Formats: sequence, structure tokens, C-alpha cells
Amino acid sequence: MFIEERHEQILERLMSEGRVTVKELSQFFSVTEDCVRKDLKALEKEGRLKRTYGGAVMSTDYPLMRDVIDRREINGEKKEDIARTALERIRENETIFLDISTTNILLARLLVQWEKRLVVVSNMIDILQVLSASREITAIGAGGTMVRTVNGFLGAETIEFISRYSFDRAFVGTCGLDFTDSAVTTLGAEDGLTKKAVLKSSRHSYLVMENDKFYFNDSYKFAHFDEIDGIITNRLPDASSVQALENAGVTLYVP
Repeated sequence: MFIEERHEQILERLMSEGRVTVKELSQFFSVTEDCVRKDLKALEKEGRLKRTYGGAVMSTDYPLMRDVIDRREINGEKKEDIARTALERIRENETIFLDISTTNILLARLLVQWEKRLVVVSNMIDILQVLSASREITAIGAGGTMVRTVNGFLGAETIEFISRYSFDRAFVGTCGLDFTDSAVTTLGAEDGLTKKAVLKSSRHSYLVMENDKFYFNDSYKFAHFDEIDGIITNRLPDASSVQALENAGVTLYVP
């Protein structure tokens, strides 16, 4: 196998699993552990992963490579599983908030098909457009400053609008978790402060995120683990991550 092919397969496993270990890769490729370490070092220099003790995780730059519009078609099957699991948490006649998230676009489609009475507030234009097809759902847009890269509204006016509501449940997107500080992260203060306002206004709050986001974090910490009720994901993370979240009182929901 050529080095380039091995590197591509390492990245594929990393995208699927969230992290890889030197020992597992050595056995999988039938090469020495030193050979694997060289592979990981080379990929780290390219900014494609971040080496850790005994292995590697996704690069912390990974979430910055694509805006929300670009991410719509990424991990579609995983996001559909997450959206279906999130739907199970919702009850008829509730008032819910759907944060800017490509997974929440799929959840909005499921809510339209569900045909139950709900009040749904969102700051994402895609979600509001989907909800407009339902006669049962009262869709309310949280206005403010339009941000093209997320196709939604962020900032002071949006936060003021959100603060006037009391949500039964909120489904919030994230760029990743920081286990060193038990924090939930996103890209930038405007998005982070808006998410923080959503959490403050919600009786029950859930993160909607793919499994690989357990293994990297972004630049702005908008909440800590004990400020959220649950994480809805496509697959459980490793045992140590599960334990840390459980210790903080976070419930993990998987399909």
C-alpha cells in the first residue's frame, strides 16, 4: 500500500470513529507503530489531525473549514439518526427552539411530517422555510443581524428577542466539546452568546452533534456540561468521555 493510500484510510477512520490509536492502526495496516507515528506526524503537519498520547483526534481546525451552508450534505445519514432521536424528546403543544444547525433542518422536516401542534422558534432561515409547510406548527423567527455563513440571525437583537421567551426544549448545535474544562464550544462570540441566551431561556436543553465532535473543540466556550440536560448523537463516545458527561449530569441519547 502506498503512503498516500494509508493516509487517506487513516483520515477515513478518523472521520468515522472520532479518534484513532497507534496500536489499532499498526494492526490494521500490518506496519510498525513507529511507521504509524510517522504517518500521524505527517498528517498533523498538514493540519488534518491532532496527535494525542497514543493516537490522534480530528484537528481543531476541522470545524473552521466549512460554514453551515457547506456542511448541509456532510454526514447526512448520521444527522438523520440524530434528528429522529431528537424528535422522541418532543411533546405536542410544546414551545421549542431550534438553533442554527444542519441537523436541526432535518429535525424541522420531521416535525412537519409529525403533524402535531407546536410553537417552534428558530434563528435559522432554512428551518423557518421548512416549517412554513406545516399548518399545525406556529413558526416564529428570531430576527437580528443576518449572518450569511450560517444563513441565520445572531447578535444583540437576536439575544434580546430570545430572552423574551420561555422554551420547553431547545436543540442546540455545537462545534465540539472541551473535556479539559468541561465546556461546550462554538466558533465565535456572536454565535456563542446567542446559544447561551437560548440555554438560559430553556427548561430542557440538548446538544445535537455527530460523534466526531466529542473529540475536538472550537474557540468560544458558551456553556459547561452541567448547564445542559442531554446530548443527542449518532453513537456513544469512548468510556472515559461517557463517564465525564455522566458525572456532570448529562444524559446521552443515541438511536
